[in-house]
Amino acid sequence: MQPMSSPSPSGSRPSRRDFVRGSATAAGAVVVSAALQSAVYAAGSDVIKVGLVGCGGRGTGAAQNALHGDSNAKIVALGDMFKDQIEGSILNLKNTDVADRVAVTDENKFVGWDAYKGVIGAVDVVLLATPPHFRPMHLKAVVEAGKHVFCEKPVGVDAPGVLSVMATTKQAAEKNLTLVSGLCYRYDDSKREVVDRIHDGAIGQIINLHTNYLTTGLWYKQRQPEWSDMEWQLRDWLYFTWASGDHIVEQHIHSLDKMLWVMKDQPPAKVIASGGRIVRTAPQFGNVYDHFNSVFEWADGVRCFSGCRQWTGLKEQISQDVSDWAYGTEGTANIQQHRISGKQKFHKGDAKVGMYDAEHVALFNAIRNGKPINNGDYMCKSTLMAIMARESAYSGKVITWEQILASTEKLGPEKYEFGPLPVAPIAVPGTSKFT
Repeated sequence: MQPMSSPSPSGSRPSRRDFVRGSATAAGAVVVSAALQSAVYAAGSDVIKVGLVGCGGRGTGAAQNALHGDSNAKIVALGDMFKDQIEGSILNLKNTDVADRVAVTDENKFVGWDAYKGVIGAVDVVLLATPPHFRPMHLKAVVEAGKHVFCEKPVGVDAPGVLSVMATTKQAAEKNLTLVSGLCYRYDDSKREVVDRIHDGAIGQIINLHTNYLTTGLWYKQRQPEWSDMEWQLRDWLYFTWASGDHIVEQHIHSLDKMLWVMKDQPPAKVIASGGRIVRTAPQFGNVYDHFNSVFEWADGVRCFSGCRQWTGLKEQISQDVSDWAYGTEGTANIQQHRISGKQKFHKGDAKVGMYDAEHVALFNAIRNGKPINNGDYMCKSTLMAIMARESAYSGKVITWEQILASTEKLGPEKYEFGPLPVAPIAVPGTSKFT
């Protein structure tokens, strides 16, 4: 890849709705030890230097969450493909409760294809929040540099990319680096207790699972006349399978990860899925689907019935449902509402520390206490679970776990450069092939 000069600022700043979601202050929730346990910090300093790669709404939110996670952490470097994204991120961070710990000099603002390299070299901890296509490459560079990392979900858009992440996470473990995943529900204390009770037999033997992520659409960026194909697809990345993995991978992965968690991180044996686009059909929505329905099956016969949709621009309000259920021989668990019914009744309110902050509390405590966390196994399996469902819907075929592990299909442009980049055709079952 070649470095690039910054294009003229264009496009909208990160969404405030995306940015502030889940970023309630966790003041007083973190106890910081007096001495550092890692050699990566400057001698005599208790400050942990944090850098963000990918300055959109989620990345900027993650930066605020990171500063909630440790009272002596500072944001000192930002990297993005576009300069205006960096400036928008700083502006948003300066309007938060952590503004006094945002210390990014002009020298530590990195723009272009290689921006991640500059951030990695300037910090102790890296937050990765770029479009998912770039996650395998960026995570590998972070681990090779010996830096701790918060890695947003998903960890790739195709099987080869995720398999490379598997190898990288093993290297992180060998180097005693902390790697925390952005699959944040696993850091929600109330959901942890519900899942622990399921594992302890509170609902008996699991029969079936059911999960829905039926919601509205997310943001999109209106294409500007001066944008090349590549710039448009990078700025509007949610809507191009090569960049996002489609919304079943980019968003519904949260639901699928909870199901995998209930199944003790044993992946499903196979999946059959369908999907398409019936509402979100305008050119601005690229080539992704707007709904998926999937049925996963495990080797023991347990099935997970899964639905997700992002329907936007409708004249009338439609119902939404974000829920996760486990049905057993002795009860039912409503995981999202922290409730179990049946022989062992249980209900718990929301966790005291929001999950977006809690995952960063865990990250920095692990670093300071010298007890590394590595979430690599489940973040890779959940990503592959979502990809296999997408490929089943795209192709119309049943896809097995062995098949997705053996898939050779790589998504993305041949070259990382600005200019023409034709939009790939929308997948049509029976025509689109799984490789």
